Amino acid sequence: MKRTILALQALLPCEMKQLEEEYDVIRLWEAHDPENILKTRARDVQAILSTYNGGGVSERLMEALPNLEIIAQFGVGYDNIDVRAAQMRGVTLTNTPDILTDDTADVALYLILNVARRVVEADMFVRVGRWRSGAMPLSTSLSGKTVGIVGMGRIGSAIAKRAEAFNMNVVYHSRSKKDGISYQYYESLEDMACDSDFLVLACAGGKSTENLITYKILEALGAKGYLINIARGSIVNEEDLLIALRNQTIAGAGLDVFANEPYVPEEMFKMDNVVLSPHTGSATLETRSKMGQLVLDNLHAHFAGQELLTPVRIAS
Repeated sequence: MKRTILALQALLPCEMKQLEEEYDVIRLWEAHDPENILKTRARDVQAILSTYNGGGVSERLMEALPNLEIIAQFGVGYDNIDVRAAQMRGVTLTNTPDILTDDTADVALYLILNVARRVVEADMFVRVGRWRSGAMPLSTSLSGKTVGIVGMGRIGSAIAKRAEAFNMNVVYHSRSKKDGISYQYYESLEDMACDSDFLVLACAGGKSTENLITYKILEALGAKGYLINIARGSIVNEEDLLIALRNQTIAGAGLDVFANEPYVPEEMFKMDNVVLSPHTGSATLETRSKMGQLVLDNLHAHFAGQELLTPVRIAS
């Protein structure tokens, strides 16, 4: 008899087909009456397929599924899951780290390049015929500039390597100094912002980093500094950011994530010094396919009683 998976969103077609061949999949995102499905199938569900951009996995949902054993997260972040509730119920949690590191780091670099070299503006400058009336205003060079990275984990380290290739100086801030990393460490985020030309957010989301970036930090970054966020929208106080952009407290921002996705403050649409990206950190066919396969591999391992490939270790 097939195990039952409650899928909150779909994987790519190839991995979704494999999932449905091997499991009884409840496609909750397509349901006309999801609450009724949950009531009638609650005892069947042994696993949840969750996605970083899908509906959250709350304590209430877990309580409604008495035989839930595992939540397999499609994504590295899991701030949409009540991890404490999962821990209390003995529910296993897996995610898909490492696979998306390079693609997400690439997004950070293209945002840096776009805001500094004004690539989006330059494209429009040509398209609307303004070049025929004169040269475009000058942009900002990357070489010799300082990149302050908030969060020196896998993705932060990958961003640092890419920044070095552009002859940029790398410094970082995290909860503690990292062993084996030669970049200058700042215990104070405000001090690092003050010394940085680009403040790049690559830390985890969740309560511990919510509203970490306030107007005070943006003010320290200053009128020649740029904010780059490829982490989570919750890390930035979005109203403070709007004020800083409006008042030119900072030079600009490159944003791949937002506080209330997919809703972006409309004021940003009119700002030439902001580059907007629709949460594309891992959005390549190759990476999304590998992420889906890792979700499947974790589910297979769990139900076979084998060691999980990428379990999330929840601190007590």
